[in-house]
Formats: sequence, C-alpha cells, structure tokens
Amino acid sequence: MPDRLLNSSELAELLHVNVKTVQRWVRAGRIRPTMTTPGGQYRFSLDDVREQLGQPRRRPDAD
Repeated sequence: MPDRLLNSSELAELLHVNVKTVQRWVRAGRIRPTMTTPGGQYRFSLDDVREQLGQPRRRPDAD
C-alpha cells in the first residue's frame, strides 16, 4: 500500500506525541510537511517524517 498523507493529528497519534509537538517541530524545522493545503494545513508522509527524525522506515511487508 502506498504511503498516504497524514494530517497533523494522525501523525501525532502514530508518533505518540501531542499535536502541538508536531506543530512545534514544523516551526523549528525539525520536520517538513510533504505538502501544505491551500488552507495552510500540513500533510505528512509517515516514512518521510520518520527519516527526518532518524527513525527506521516501516518495512512494506510488516503488516
């Protein structure tokens, strides 16, 4: 299954952090959203964020 884009809340839940932490990481430049919607909302690729945070990527056959 291709990596779908997640909103800030979904990303926070998967990383076990508060959504404010995700927002703070973006402002600090620790992570970069894959895209920003016209309304200014962030969308993230989980694999990209894990790479940016130095976490291992999820194996495609891990399900």
